[in-house]
Amino acid sequence: MEGSQTSTADDRLRWDRLTDKQRACLDLLLERKTSKEIARALGISKFTVDQRLRTARAVLGAAGRDDAALRYARLRKICDRIAYHPVDIPAEATIVPSDFADGVPDAILDIRESAGIAHPSGGPAAPSGKIWRHDHALAARFLIIAALLSTLIIFLAGSIGIAEVLTRLLAG
Repeated sequence: MEGSQTSTADDRLRWDRLTDKQRACLDLLLERKTSKEIARALGISKFTVDQRLRTARAVLGAAGRDDAALRYARLRKICDRIAYHPVDIPAEATIVPSDFADGVPDAILDIRESAGIAHPSGGPAAPSGKIWRHDHALAARFLIIAALLSTLIIFLAGSIGIAEVLTRLLAG
């Protein structure tokens, strides 16, 4: 059994007889975890881990934990291979002509309307869509930034003033 990497019917039978729960315990056993650590990792009792490992040892025909780990590692290498299927590549997309006069279906509910996103025909726009748009001139952008900064400065000055008045009131 040692050294062989070819799958036999007996190997496949042993692999198929192992349950997913036993395999989960054996996977952690391969990481040199104790029964207590395996139990914590899987959220089960130590007794349950020992029972699953004992049953797995019987299935694998192993004499002890180390032998079971070695046999399981060998079986996993042989039997637990992922079979890859070739990916189906879809045919190239083709452009279909529109049945609408202007190319935009007005009668059909546009998902952008319910989400509040700007509509190309001038429908409902996002809240910041009228303030900061990509087509604003550079001077308009600087004016917007200056207005926002001045608002922030006024807010901070007011906050400092209120804090000063409250400090005076508390100090007496």
